[in-house]
Amino acid sequence: MKFSEIVEKFATELVRGTSLTAHPDFNPQVAGFASLESATPNTLSYCEGGKYAAMVGKTAAIALILPVNEELQTLASDRGIAWVSTPHPRLLFAEAISLFYQPYQPAPHIHPTAAIASSASLGRDVSIGAHAVIGENVKIGDGVCIFPNVTVYPGVEIGDRTLLHANCIIEERTKIGTDCVIHSGAVIGCEGFGFVRSDRGWVKMHQGGIVVLEDRVEVGANTTIDRPPVGETRIGYNTKIDNLVQIGHGCKIGSNCALSSQVGLSGQVIVGNGVLLAGQVGVANQVKIGDGAIATAKSGLHKDVDPKQIVSGYPAIPNKLWLKISAVYNRLPEIYKVVRKKMKQDG
Repeated sequence: MKFSEIVEKFATELVRGTSLTAHPDFNPQVAGFASLESATPNTLSYCEGGKYAAMVGKTAAIALILPVNEELQTLASDRGIAWVSTPHPRLLFAEAISLFYQPYQPAPHIHPTAAIASSASLGRDVSIGAHAVIGENVKIGDGVCIFPNVTVYPGVEIGDRTLLHANCIIEERTKIGTDCVIHSGAVIGCEGFGFVRSDRGWVKMHQGGIVVLEDRVEVGANTTIDRPPVGETRIGYNTKIDNLVQIGHGCKIGSNCALSSQVGLSGQVIVGNGVLLAGQVGVANQVKIGDGAIATAKSGLHKDVDPKQIVSGYPAIPNKLWLKISAVYNRLPEIYKVVRKKMKQDG
């Protein structure tokens, strides 16, 4: 694909209003994409800021997506690299990848070994792979792709164009919206951890609720989302969930959130819109997290978090305070010597 064609697509289909400045002194053929370090003479790459100037100075890429930075633009031009400039280079690069690569998806087809209940309803252009199991009264929308060995329990609803990757499990009465992606090994709608202590030991509380995934939700490999005893566990529109995440029964997660790997939510946690939970964040029962809040990696949230607040540490505290404490922590041996010396003098 010619670089000018890529720029044209940026300016029309992909960017949707983002301002661009293009400087293709020449119009090279671009065959693929790569990082700055691994780029070859026929690939497109990107750079997010001036701190990467040294890498721009030696990359083998034939074309670059650059930030609005005259130094980087001049450097690229001097090296004969075609470039396009935007305030959001990483976003543009993410879009550009789709020009060269699309994830594998089989053509519409139902494998003869798939077990499909007679009461199941299948939309148009559905693909169902080998040894998949589709239970009673399941409703599957148009263009849905179900890879091999997927199990869909009775009463599940799956929206148009959703992808269920191999070996994931969708348990009873779960509702999945349109354009969702469920990766391998994920279990959606499994029983929540519900037991009541009694004189005769633990009594099981049956989990009669459901899980609802709104449109454009993505769920990573080996993630589990539990159904509650009553009501629903709900994941909001366009929320992205990484691998190995645990979402407890009755949680409500808003739209456009991102939960990184190994996040764990206890029961009935409420997460607002646009929240970011970094890797290994743990959240206690019934905590409320406000819109736009951020919890940095390995934070432990035991109380509510205000909207747009950034928290860190265990237990979680405001990030600025945590940074100050961390700086002091590194000096504890030195401080201890001073305090010990002072105590001896006073003693």
